[in-house]
Amino acid sequence: MQLVVARIGRAHGIKGEVTVEVRTDEPELRLAPGAVLLTDPAATGPLTIETGRVHSGRLLLRFVGVGDRNAAEALRNTLLIAEVDPEVLPEDEDEYYDHQLIDLDVVTKDGVEVGRITEISHLPSQDLFVVERPDGTEVLVPFVEEIVTEIDLEEQRAVIDPPPGLIDDETASTREES
Repeated sequence: MQLVVARIGRAHGIKGEVTVEVRTDEPELRLAPGAVLLTDPAATGPLTIETGRVHSGRLLLRFVGVGDRNAAEALRNTLLIAEVDPEVLPEDEDEYYDHQLIDLDVVTKDGVEVGRITEISHLPSQDLFVVERPDGTEVLVPFVEEIVTEIDLEEQRAVIDPPPGLIDDETASTREES
């Protein structure tokens, strides 16, 4: 199975390094020197990581065969993709791969059906569940501990405790009128 583990950003310096937006909870495993990664677009890869380092809080990578700023800049916005065995789970029990979460039923802590997770949106500040409701509309649910209180893979469901207005517009409008 293929997982997107990073997106290449700007070139850094003149020796071929690039900034990387990390999209994995295991960068030390997935983005280590020697790792061979597929790419999207496919024509730019595969890429082999030559070196990696953290500079001012950002991960910088250099790839084999990318030796100058122009070559590094040509990789900008390329997605880096790792091949992962679907049977292998993250080391931390509170971490999940996207494929484990897609298609989970979403219910409130009171048992009210909200919908089904169709996508995980990875934003810089947090991840979001894209939840398709039974009527076909979508709702975005922040994947944070305060809102997503339980992930039960055996029961194939995510339990949420949504703040007022997140799931139902009625709650938001009655609060605004008060």
